[in-house]
Amino acid sequence: MSRSCKRRFAEGIDHIDTAHLYASGESEATIGAGLSKSAPRPVVATKGGYQRGEGRPDVLRAQIDESLHRLRAETIALYYLHRVDPETPLEDSVGALKECQDAGKVRHVGISEVTIEQIERARRIVPIAAVQNHYNVSERKHEEVVDHCAREGIVFVPYFPLRGDAPPALGRIAERHGTTPSQITLAWLLRRSPVMLPIPGTLSLDHVQENLGALDIELSDEEFQTLR
Repeated sequence: MSRSCKRRFAEGIDHIDTAHLYASGESEATIGAGLSKSAPRPVVATKGGYQRGEGRPDVLRAQIDESLHRLRAETIALYYLHRVDPETPLEDSVGALKECQDAGKVRHVGISEVTIEQIERARRIVPIAAVQNHYNVSERKHEEVVDHCAREGIVFVPYFPLRGDAPPALGRIAERHGTTPSQITLAWLLRRSPVMLPIPGTLSLDHVQENLGALDIELSDEEFQTLR
């Protein structure tokens, strides 16, 4: 893991996204072990409070402590409320994250799968650095959230950026650029908003390099609008 991590960072990857529940905690533990001697340490974002009832302040505080231990970190660079808990007021959940931020356990706070109204409720309690919602070329229900984040200077992190039904034009545009459809999809997302930070999953170093290739693609106005 550590050798793979070093190669990925050499390629320009300096942000890792995980969560308390991924692989029953093994994801965080593996990342922590791989990065234990990494300097400088990349930004590691993790999340807690996914299941119903886990938005309670006591549960979130316990999950943050567990994540710190697994990641072998003194502070979590970015911590998301993974889901708004229907059993817990949003203000109570976010208030617990604010307490952990004040205690130095969390540097920045984010929220996931939220509406504009929920973002603004959370911002009354703590600055929100990032919003992570489901968004890609075929899943577009959060268009207004993307634009709101851009106006407010909040990083928008689309999860599952490559999942979904590809528009018919995607393959033709990829062929025109001599790239893969996935690269065109990522290039479209990056152009969609200046605050966009896609988090595509990677299974190999070749996949990492393919994803990074999207940074070199310049879509024409017509291509961008065709996919939009």
